[in-house]
Amino acid sequence: MSTAEYLTTAQGRKIAYHRSAGVSPGVVFLGGFKSDMEGTKAVHLEAWARRTGRAFLRFDYSGHGQSSEAFTDGAIGDWAADAMAAIGALTEGPQVLVGSSMGGWISLLCARALPERVAGLVTVAAAPDFTEDSMWAGFDDAQRDALFEKGEVALPSEYGEPYVITRRLIEEGRENLVLRSPLSLPFPVRFLQGTADADVEMSVALRLLEHAEGPDMRLTLVDGADHRFSDADCLALIERSVEEVIDRAAAG
Repeated sequence: MSTAEYLTTAQGRKIAYHRSAGVSPGVVFLGGFKSDMEGTKAVHLEAWARRTGRAFLRFDYSGHGQSSEAFTDGAIGDWAADAMAAIGALTEGPQVLVGSSMGGWISLLCARALPERVAGLVTVAAAPDFTEDSMWAGFDDAQRDALFEKGEVALPSEYGEPYVITRRLIEEGRENLVLRSPLSLPFPVRFLQGTADADVEMSVALRLLEHAEGPDMRLTLVDGADHRFSDADCLALIERSVEEVIDRAAAG
């Protein structure tokens, strides 16, 4: 495994990344909540990019993977700022963003803030507004009380240690919601969603498709695919979706 490079942001956070040179538009992978850039989808897409000569960037948000800071110190706005800093400093020209789970939300925030830097978008089990619509909405009274009194609450995870959810994550998330106000996506967009996803329901993908506005948006539902969306068929679909978005962006 090659050694990561580091970008220091304006906030002083050190963001670990891997970057491959290639043709434009480049592809940027944005990972999920408590995920990192060594995940199956990120590494698979990097191999695809190298094979096809496409510029590619994967990175870890602060508090994730090899980047600096503690996970519990971060929130959606921080991680979106990390992504925008990486796109701004480490890529040239418009990029195709590939956002997985929380990375789908982050990619939408990037598209809203930096439309001139986005050539297209592919989301995989996108989880926009999940801190409000999934976490906060799903908390019982005891969990909400703990969040306010202790500043955090632990949630069980199928992926390892419990998730520690901070009060700041919930409250700061409300400042970055994307499904409560107009969301313009004026470029090719492909939303991908598994029907067996236990973390992000199909209704989220349908709500995102209905809410967003754009000239070229499509949602693909994959029967039986789970939240990881990482078997051979799903990875091939991600590749094809990225290639289609690149072709559609080039066609103008």
